[in-house]
Amino acid sequence: MSVQTAVIWNPTKTDRETLEAGLAAAGRESAPGEIGWWETTAEDPGQGATSEALAAGAELIIVAGGDGTVRAVAQQLAEVSADVDLAIVPLGTGNLLARNFDVPINDVPAAFAQALTGDPRPLDVGWVDIELTGGTERHAFVVMVGFGIDAHMLAETDDDLKDKAGWLAYVESLGRALAASEVVPFHITTDGQPGRNEDGHTLLIANCGMIQGGLTLLPDADPADGELNYLVLSAEGFAQWAGTLKTMIWDNTLKRLILQKDQLTNTDSVNHGRAKKLEVTLPEARAFEIDGEEIGETRSFTVSLQPAAIRLR
Repeated sequence: MSVQTAVIWNPTKTDRETLEAGLAAAGRESAPGEIGWWETTAEDPGQGATSEALAAGAELIIVAGGDGTVRAVAQQLAEVSADVDLAIVPLGTGNLLARNFDVPINDVPAAFAQALTGDPRPLDVGWVDIELTGGTERHAFVVMVGFGIDAHMLAETDDDLKDKAGWLAYVESLGRALAASEVVPFHITTDGQPGRNEDGHTLLIANCGMIQGGLTLLPDADPADGELNYLVLSAEGFAQWAGTLKTMIWDNTLKRLILQKDQLTNTDSVNHGRAKKLEVTLPEARAFEIDGEEIGETRSFTVSLQPAAIRLR
């Protein structure tokens, strides 16, 4: 089979008939050439389907699913440096990459329309080599990775509630995540510079800055600048958390826009940085997340970047 447009979709999120109807409403005639359809499975979340689509000649790959499916397809494209365009029909809870690239959410025809006619933009892809219980694993990411509140929140989120309430289910788990996040010392090395010791309950390393609910945690994160942005949080107690929220929401977002400031504000409990490679070691294992998915606990990981690895519409 020879195709030019491939749709890789997660059948646990929707059915093919719904996608075909959305594609027709968007203008099936805008899709280049023949269209091929590939389902993901529990055993193959997207990498194998992507390889098959590439072998069939696909020039445009449309991934319809949640963050895990998007990450699996992006990982395969980056790994083989595929010369194709990627587009998203977001069907998950967080839809993190879609939010950061203004892809329509909860509107399948509109997402297909952008997939078919949108202009491709370069997208850096991050890679994390992480020590887990079963050994070292290597994963790609397109939005962010890290440990702390974000990872604990994901681990504490009730799956049934997430199916019913969407991203609001993460808010329900936030209190338990705060209780589980204690300040710990860790060692960090950036871009081969001398390592240093830090204290924090949360470290986020980001290619894109927006998370669930449209909240931007790292306002300077640019998914195509060849660098990663990182954020260390160490607030404890009500007063420090109040100051942290003021710094993140007012000083580093709204106030910067109003005053057109370039410099981010750092405080005793909020610290920002930029790097192309980071190596982190922890004295004890912490829950770790990749693009909104909690994957286990780790004491050691290395994060690097593959600039302009794929093109996203």
